Amino acid sequence: MLPLTMAKPGETVVIRRVTGQDETRQRLAELGFVADGAVTVVSEVAGSLILKVKGSRIALSKSLACRVQF
Repeated sequence: MLPLTMAKPGETVVIRRVTGQDETRQRLAELGFVADGAVTVVSEVAGSLILKVKGSRIALSKSLACRVQF
């Protein structure tokens, strides 16, 4: 498994696992980052990833994006 930060812009990946403390995993789940969910990397801007999840665009810091693995 690789962290989400390794995905290239334009690439769509399927989430395999979300790691971290309970609060972190819960927050990511509320944003749509759940196992078997699809995520598209839109771009990388100023140390953050712009992602498309369930029809919404979300910016995640790279440290948080490392918690999402595909």
